[in-house]
Amino acid sequence: MQQTSKRRPVRSDAGFTLLEILVVIAILGLLIGLVAPAALRQLGGARASVARQSIERIASVLDLYKLDVGNYPTTEQGLAALSVRPSGVATWGGPYLKGEAQPVDPWNRAYLYRSPGSRAGREFDLCSRGPNNQAGDTGPDLICNP
Repeated sequence: MQQTSKRRPVRSDAGFTLLEILVVIAILGLLIGLVAPAALRQLGGARASVARQSIERIASVLDLYKLDVGNYPTTEQGLAALSVRPSGVATWGGPYLKGEAQPVDPWNRAYLYRSPGSRAGREFDLCSRGPNNQAGDTGPDLICNP
């Protein structure tokens, strides 16, 4: 007598179960929730760093302007005096900035320029309002020449 064995048909388990997919989505959500705030803080810090470097570069260009002209541009002349000769300035050796009539900060806003400066010991003030765009701010968002 021949014995027939009942074999279960081989089933191909090639896919993922719904539970496995939900676990992976939950883990990815947690990772994104932890990493995204740090990445956004880094982006904000990078813009502030670029603003500081740009202010230092523009301050150096203002020093070159002063060597040629004898004084810094007035508040009325502004930073445009670095690209376009101000009226009545005979010894202007510019343009000191290429293609930038008014340089902008990393938040795409014009830098604040004032000469003479209002801060003690400064011949001029050159500032970015920072990410919060508050002109009267004296907090950490205001980025100025040292």
